[in-house]
Amino acid sequence: MSKPLRLRPGGRILVDALINHGVKVAFGVPGESYLPVLDALYAVKDELRFIICRHEGGAGFMAEAYGKLTGRPGVALVTRGPGACNASIAVHTAFQDSTPMVLLIGQVPRPFAGREAFQEVEYRQMFAPLAKWVTQVNQAEKLPEALNRAFQVAMSGRPGPVVLALPEDVLAEKVRVADTGHYRAVRPHPSEQDMAALRERLRAASQPVAIVGGGGWTADACADLRAFIDSNGLPTCVSFRCQDLLDNANPNYIGDLGVGANANLRQRIADADLVIAIGCRLGEITSQGYTLLELPRPAQTFVHVHADPTEFGRVYEPDLAINAGVSQFAAAARTMKPVDGHKWLDWARAGREDYLAWMEPGECPGRLDMGAAILSLRDVLPPDAIITNDAGNFAGWVGRFHQFRRFRTQLGPTNGAMGYAVPAAVAAKVAQPETPALAFVGDGGSLMTGQELATAMQYGLNPIIVVVNNGMYGTIRMHQEREYPGRVIGTELANPDFVAWGASFGAHTERVETADAFPDAVSRSLASGTAAVIEMRLDQEAISTQTTLTALRAKSKGKKA
Repeated sequence: MSKPLRLRPGGRILVDALINHGVKVAFGVPGESYLPVLDALYAVKDELRFIICRHEGGAGFMAEAYGKLTGRPGVALVTRGPGACNASIAVHTAFQDSTPMVLLIGQVPRPFAGREAFQEVEYRQMFAPLAKWVTQVNQAEKLPEALNRAFQVAMSGRPGPVVLALPEDVLAEKVRVADTGHYRAVRPHPSEQDMAALRERLRAASQPVAIVGGGGWTADACADLRAFIDSNGLPTCVSFRCQDLLDNANPNYIGDLGVGANANLRQRIADADLVIAIGCRLGEITSQGYTLLELPRPAQTFVHVHADPTEFGRVYEPDLAINAGVSQFAAAARTMKPVDGHKWLDWARAGREDYLAWMEPGECPGRLDMGAAILSLRDVLPPDAIITNDAGNFAGWVGRFHQFRRFRTQLGPTNGAMGYAVPAAVAAKVAQPETPALAFVGDGGSLMTGQELATAMQYGLNPIIVVVNNGMYGTIRMHQEREYPGRVIGTELANPDFVAWGASFGAHTERVETADAFPDAVSRSLASGTAAVIEMRLDQEAISTQTTLTALRAKSKGKKA
């Protein structure tokens, strides 16, 4: 005989559902629109940790980073109206990064709906283009059903964000309803015919290249992928900000297709006769502005592996489309009989040599050589250290000169969201307290969500926040000088003393003005036992890893002459 169902308020039903789906941590900013949920969280605070953040944007970024790092849906709770709008940027980040995430939003009571009540927004319209699924739960009895579907959708196929709006009175209403079990992620498997067709195309190739990226990866999937790559001697690059999917020290690793990618890597893909895209969408950045391959049908034989069947042919028409989750594909690829890769051995070696040459820093104007500084991290960081990147030109040095050796040691927004790095580093320390986490953020992005340093201090977390200070919005300045040389407006910044700023939170602080000083500053920060802020003073002339402001302006003026 089944047990009689308990009478529970909607808030408690919701929290019980989160626990049933394995949620251990949630991030949020409290609001009156979901007080019953807060009360339910109090009752289970030993089972589900609620991290209070200083801004809904920070809470959303933490949930996205947590989801990316753990492979399980990151959960954020925010209040209606302004709270939801603040969190929306993280939903967009999760969508473009294929990160599992569940955003829970308090909503106006049902009787107030449609009257433009206080902070009312129609979330099904607002989030429709940003999320995999959006709904409003108008009956307390349907909360377990809605949560189950939310986690199922977030994790199945191509992972992504789901948004649930929760009317205040639904959360307060008491009903009797059964809970669901734990979600079960579902992703397609490649067929034997798919794998045979892939092997035949690989066997016929003489200059193949693989491009790996996207979401849904696990450590086991990466191990399977590495076995497939190594057994076939397959030269492999990665899509934008997916450098941690293959050990960068692997002899078959040939670089990344990020912003300002190596010209030799781009040419190598142009010269390839077979391109195998595994898990990645080949979006704007990875495709180098949709110029990497010919449109709509690449000149190379093109194989595309993706969990979402609607991705095939969205931009590039594949010769072979394999609808499969990355874990499922990698497991099948590992057991596929290898082909003889000796005929492309020199091709693969040349790709690796191009990558190693790209790792050598060139001239960097000013006292601080950013390339040399990033290279020095090899001597002070363990291979499992987590690097979080913000948006900005400074991130180019990290992407180019740091070697990612372990899975999930890189957290960065592929949608270019500023303000991501600091909350992501806080989330990394929540998920893996013993693992070093360094956030690289510009002086612009640091003041967008840098207040989450207070969250780190409140919970005894010790990320290292590296603020690269060049007194400007560097990426926009670069574009400005390229298009309108010398006509600078809207990109200059007047900054605080970042050392004093960090100290005001109680953090350990350092200021670095030369590359030689950087590794010792990182070592002292790691040893401090608390959160730390390291300010790096970068000359404005050092606008990117490949050019200077003066050179860029001169080149632009020459083109316009």
